[in-house]
Amino acid sequence: MRAELLIRKRICKLMIALVVLFGTVLVRIVSLTVIQGEELTARGVRQWTREGKVEARRGDIVDCNGETLALSTTAYIVSADPKRVSDEEAFADTVSQLLNMDRAAILKRLQNKNYASVQLKRQAPRETVDQIRALCARDEKAAQLLRGISYAEDTRRVYIKGRFLSQVLGLTNVDSVGQSGLERQYETLLAGADGTLLTEVDRKAKMLPDGKTSYVAPVPGNTLRLTVDAAIQSFADRAMRECIAVNNAKSVACIVMDVNSGGILAMSMKPDYDPNEPPRSDIETLNELMRITLISDAYEPGSTFKALTCAAALDAKLVAVGEHFHCSGSVKVDGDTIRCWKNSHGSQTLAEGLQNSCNPVFVNLALRLGTQRMYQYMRAFGLGVSTGIDLPGENAGILINSRYVKNVDLARIGFGQSVAVTPIQLITAFSAVINGGKLMQPHIVEAVLDEKGETVQRTAAQVVSTPISAETSQTMRTLLEKVVSEGGGKNAYIEGYRVGGKTGTAQVYVDGKVSRDVHIGSFIGFAPADHPRFAVLVIVNAADVPVDYGGTTAAPFARMVIEDTLQYLGYKKEGEGEQKTVSVPSLAGMTVQEAQRLLRSLQLNAETDGVSDTVTSQMPAAGASLHTGGQVMLYTAEINAATPETMACVPDVLGRSVVEASRILRARGFELKLEGSGIAVKQSPAAGAYAPAGSSVTVTFSVPKQEGL
Repeated sequence: MRAELLIRKRICKLMIALVVLFGTVLVRIVSLTVIQGEELTARGVRQWTREGKVEARRGDIVDCNGETLALSTTAYIVSADPKRVSDEEAFADTVSQLLNMDRAAILKRLQNKNYASVQLKRQAPRETVDQIRALCARDEKAAQLLRGISYAEDTRRVYIKGRFLSQVLGLTNVDSVGQSGLERQYETLLAGADGTLLTEVDRKAKMLPDGKTSYVAPVPGNTLRLTVDAAIQSFADRAMRECIAVNNAKSVACIVMDVNSGGILAMSMKPDYDPNEPPRSDIETLNELMRITLISDAYEPGSTFKALTCAAALDAKLVAVGEHFHCSGSVKVDGDTIRCWKNSHGSQTLAEGLQNSCNPVFVNLALRLGTQRMYQYMRAFGLGVSTGIDLPGENAGILINSRYVKNVDLARIGFGQSVAVTPIQLITAFSAVINGGKLMQPHIVEAVLDEKGETVQRTAAQVVSTPISAETSQTMRTLLEKVVSEGGGKNAYIEGYRVGGKTGTAQVYVDGKVSRDVHIGSFIGFAPADHPRFAVLVIVNAADVPVDYGGTTAAPFARMVIEDTLQYLGYKKEGEGEQKTVSVPSLAGMTVQEAQRLLRSLQLNAETDGVSDTVTSQMPAAGASLHTGGQVMLYTAEINAATPETMACVPDVLGRSVVEASRILRARGFELKLEGSGIAVKQSPAAGAYAPAGSSVTVTFSVPKQEGL
């Protein structure tokens, strides 16, 4: 009995142990399959698979005509295995030249013998890698020296035209993430979405020969089509390069706007930089060069602001065009003396006061308007708030709070002091003065296109407000045209074209005080004066010349941009008749004098390189059609044939005349293949591309007049 009871106790204990054990196993199974199931499955997938990122191609940026300004190309990460480099000194000597790297930096990286691979350079161009491979292929000694080098595919952002529109386009970092400008503003749209590649691997992370592969394709970034016209941008760039050099200025800037839509046609700021080779070692300098000063820097506009004051007073019917004012050289307001730039203008009408840029006239108009009404007009013109242009870093300008404005402040605001605006605010407001009274929303992206070229987003012209009536705007166009034809804006006058505008000379504060020696000169103009299509604002900061007024420092260069743009858009000068078309004769073998005589008889002009007396070739070629008055280039020097290995960088000839383009190309060893006549609007290969010296560059000149700019 006792033995039986003992057996039962043992069986009971065993059963309990089995139940506990079974329960433990069951709990573990539940834990592994239910509680930790998702995590363990994911861990298992990570162990038997490898996931790779397939980078999406970043979208392009193109101008309004589809010309590419920024794109992403295949580049390479160049690495080296330190253990396979037998002669570090010779290796560093060779590679530093090929990769344009510091020799000491290469030697330092080769010291890491514990690494199987050290990175030498990211985003090396395909041409550089091809050059290294070609060297190894033809030179056995070089191949042995460089046997430790390896390559991995990378992506490089390329800005086709170098410094062209550099601040506006912005730049990306080595990981192709936008850092400034449009690259930053539209990062999400440009970047696209990366894809994935999932492959099955063994325990050594090697791909299984019969393993399954899962591929999710990347979604390419969208293309930005800008309102900027590359030809007009080239006109602005050329004028600003000359402007900063002639005026020895600290900086210069130019903005061209479509007055009827608010679209930006050009933005040029000097000094600038090449986003392909930015000065990354000097971050402070780079940050300064990247700033889009046309939207970020507020300044006292000076006399260009008088156009807004005049428009407001006329619209409020507080003054008539023929009303007379008297200028004695100064006027007192609240005990303060406000001086005119001239000792005395005497008696003058409103129209003459605008032409003479007489300060007392606009002091009078501002006081007539009063603070409340003046501020209503300024706000209607978009001052004191950001315009909302689709670029990063915009400033709202500065307006004194109306509650604290005294009469003397209001008087100074009337002629452009005691108020700060950004250039984008000023040209947007000025456009409203002359376009019929509509304040347009400024923008620089015209449309967003997907990978198939289909439009996924379009920017429509948007009227923000109507500060003045159409009748007032028409009157202002007439008055501002006379400023250029008869008044202080004469340096912007263009024979045969109707141009309007206003000069300005603004004060600069140095150490908190107004400087007598440093000014900001500016000119804002528009054309054609009867039916405006575009406005141009040129700003010259701290010109180092004896006379630094805007009419002297800025107006002549605004004139250059206006004239080039009018010709580009197909506007003929008044009185300019129809041109005949003639066939260019064959001139090779003639003396220069004989060729010039024949061309004169056909009403064609001739230019020669002046090397010898016998014509060896010509441009355009014999048989080409050319308008009377056109240029024929006579070449008297032979160009040596280039070998396939001789490569040269194609220069930028956009915006150039036929003769200018020919000279530039010949200087680089290229031949011009001419299409059309007039001003260069397209070229192939693109500027910055490499092509065999001696090869042809096809350049298309002129375009038909475009409506609805």
